[in-house]
Amino acid sequence: MTISVLLADDQTLLRATFRMLVDSCEDMTVVGEASDGAEAVDLTRAHHPDIVLMDIRMPGVDGLAATTAICADPELSATRVLILTTFETEDYVAQALRAGASGFLGKDVTTDTLLDGLRTVASGEALLSPTATRTLIANFLMTPDPGTQPLSAQHLSELTARERETMAMAAEGRSNTEIAETLTLSPLTVRTHIYRAMAKLGARDRAQLVVIAYQSGLVQVTPLTP
Repeated sequence: MTISVLLADDQTLLRATFRMLVDSCEDMTVVGEASDGAEAVDLTRAHHPDIVLMDIRMPGVDGLAATTAICADPELSATRVLILTTFETEDYVAQALRAGASGFLGKDVTTDTLLDGLRTVASGEALLSPTATRTLIANFLMTPDPGTQPLSAQHLSELTARERETMAMAAEGRSNTEIAETLTLSPLTVRTHIYRAMAKLGARDRAQLVVIAYQSGLVQVTPLTP
């Protein structure tokens, strides 16, 4: 199955570079290009791509507002947003995750990392760079959006004990393979537990599942050392 990608970046040369990289892969294709957030939303509604590769800083409607609009649209529930930016700061990571982004990478990533990132997000997994992962735990989850109500443990009542266990380990940043080794399960079984937990909790992807794990108290935030 070919992964359809929409590019959203105000730099024409950068979009052209991304197009060449994506179109050079047999399993991916670019279906459109947007130079600002408003155009990104319009083109997403027109093409329903699997992934929007979204820059944050764009004129007019920025990438965060566009991500919010895309992720809030029920008709675009199958579309994932991968944020790619030079501004990998705490505030941007927090806002991107709250907006519903499935991934976050800095623009200093290698070509292989970017392409693998697109495939990861397309498969329904979350993709966070090391910096973004650290920020997610140390900043965003410790300072939730004041406009939202904190989740209670009751939100997890529908989960089985194994689903809670795998969800907690995923929230600690462990991969499916690492969880499988720890619990003596197959990676496929772990993946199934993660997907069932996502379905029961209404989580769009693994990133949202991680947020729920911390906000509900399933996993506690611990200070990170430099």
